[in-house]
Amino acid sequence: MALVTSQDMFAKALNSDYAVGAFNVNNMEIIQGIMDAAKEENAPLILQVSAGARKYAKPIYLLKLVEAAIEDTGLDVALHLDHGEDFEICKSCVDGGFTSVMIDGSKHPFEENIALTKQVVEYAHDHGVVVEAELGKLAGVEDDVKVDARSATFTDPQEAAEFVERTGVDSLAIAIGTSHGAYKFKGDPYLDFERLKEIHSLIPNTPLVLHGASTVLPEFVDRCNQFGGEIPGAQGVPEDMIRESTKWGICKVNIDTDLRLAMTAEIRRVLVESPAEFDPRKYLGPARDAITRMVQHKIKNVLNASDKR
Repeated sequence: MALVTSQDMFAKALNSDYAVGAFNVNNMEIIQGIMDAAKEENAPLILQVSAGARKYAKPIYLLKLVEAAIEDTGLDVALHLDHGEDFEICKSCVDGGFTSVMIDGSKHPFEENIALTKQVVEYAHDHGVVVEAELGKLAGVEDDVKVDARSATFTDPQEAAEFVERTGVDSLAIAIGTSHGAYKFKGDPYLDFERLKEIHSLIPNTPLVLHGASTVLPEFVDRCNQFGGEIPGAQGVPEDMIRESTKWGICKVNIDTDLRLAMTAEIRRVLVESPAEFDPRKYLGPARDAITRMVQHKIKNVLNASDKR
């Protein structure tokens, strides 16, 4: 039981029929809920921390919570920085005990993205840490990541191959139609599988990453709306599309919005049904259980990662 890199996890998942779930964490209850689900399903696991989570909880608190969760459950876990915006943030996380970092240079021109990614790769590899990068831009909003649909561009397969060769990055997040947040599609859902297949054929040994992959299950949106605070009809990525993507090099699938919806729905339910309740344990406990149920569903029915640890 230890903090590990994702290297062995991805080696097993590459060219298989499953992907490793990467779940965003913000507090103790979310970490506990995810860990309980992964232990029950005997699944490989990545816990990841966004810029927003680092500001909210502080990295040292999250690191110690993850270490406690590992000791409690006996699971090996990769701790990953999600969407690091510059070298300094990635360096801070490498120095602070993270086993994986993402440098997101997708907002920069191609050559600048390569230079920035290579800088992070060299430092991280010298310290035994793996690196994810991003090429192409996902539309949507999640924490500090904001890209409108007109600015979003799909990943060019030839550029992806050149990018991996020149940077030495360990995994690559690509844009094939997903988006951050809950509101992903206007009209029929679409993922560019032909583009994914071409990218995988050009860099078959590079694990690919799917961001913006929450499926936004209607039951949780409906429950949130039922107990106050209207969330407009949200359309996520269909689960069968995520399962299909694992056939073509997708080894890591990021999930955040679904966790937020599950947790919020349960907290709202408790507070509406028991309006005089003021004990945080009475609404955070059920919310933690909702996280566990959601993550188990993802592991079994979306990622196909049960018993793959």
